[in-house]
Amino acid sequence: MRARLARVDAVLVQAVIAAVLSFAHLHDLAVAAGQDGWKAWAYPVSVDLLMVAAWRKLRAGESRAVAWCWFLIALAASLGANIATAGLLDLDDVPAWLRITVAGWPALAFLGGTLLAHTTAPTEPEPDPVPAAALPPPPAVPAALVAHARKIAAEHRTRTGQHIDPSALRARLGVPQPMADAIATHLREDRTP
Repeated sequence: MRARLARVDAVLVQAVIAAVLSFAHLHDLAVAAGQDGWKAWAYPVSVDLLMVAAWRKLRAGESRAVAWCWFLIALAASLGANIATAGLLDLDDVPAWLRITVAGWPALAFLGGTLLAHTTAPTEPEPDPVPAAALPPPPAVPAALVAHARKIAAEHRTRTGQHIDPSALRARLGVPQPMADAIATHLREDRTP
């Protein structure tokens, strides 16, 4: 238990470090691309929330293609910010395409979040019903057993005022369910005029 706890703690610490650094890089890139104040802080929240939503969808096993698509888009945004702020990009002279990408991110993230929240996994089609020809024929019921079942059914109807159901008939006769169903069919035929 202690080894598992230590392993989880190490993973948790690594996750916190990665999240904080990535968050800071996304913020710095948003500021460099012209987003200031609360908008610069909203950008990393948006990227991270999209990644978390996609990861949760992946873990649930639902809509895997959609979840992978949006997870990779959010990962590319996060990884791109990490690389860009590592000195690869002059943050004092951000190219126009990057400014456009950062400015357009909220709409893209909203689309991704909406699709993740409202896309469900396709349901399995219901199997075709077994054709009647493929079903085994009902078992043959001896006439003496049907006569005995009629007596039991008449006693039941006298005592309860209702027709006996197949499971009660099965219990009284001690026969398998298919045989009880076949006997119940004979009793129903007796009731029809």
